[in-house]
Amino acid sequence: MQRIANLLVKKDGKVLLLKKPRRGWYVAPGGKMEDGESIFEAATREYFEETGTKAIDAHLKGVFTMVIKRGDEVINEWMLYTFLANDLEGTPYGETREGVLEWRDVKDLETLPMNEGDRIDLLFAVNEPGVQYGTFTYTEEYELLNSTVQTSVERNGN
Repeated sequence: MQRIANLLVKKDGKVLLLKKPRRGWYVAPGGKMEDGESIFEAATREYFEETGTKAIDAHLKGVFTMVIKRGDEVINEWMLYTFLANDLEGTPYGETREGVLEWRDVKDLETLPMNEGDRIDLLFAVNEPGVQYGTFTYTEEYELLNSTVQTSVERNGN
């Protein structure tokens, strides 16, 4: 099963997003994990490779199973690990082979063109405490068929 890690930086009411050229969708910078890599190592490495900056104090915000179906048949499945950081070191690239980097207002996450599961994931990451878990099921064209999400928040003394 493929494993993907992404990382979103939220700073001063804005988030740094990557606009992918193929669909024009916005995503959090990230990519495939390498053999033997932890999810944290993958997220911070991919973030640096795609932005040219170092995320500060990244922490886990989401763990998701992504399922692609053709009718009732599962044709692909992977895991996505989402991290959030509240600052970065360096100046982000303007454009890379992966796409165009843009600082966007957090509220733009509600309306920007993107995968609907990513929208659920990223809105939670920037607006809510805790960690979100879930499954997103899509068609081959990445139309969201259904989603199930759960949230956990650590409480002191429990």
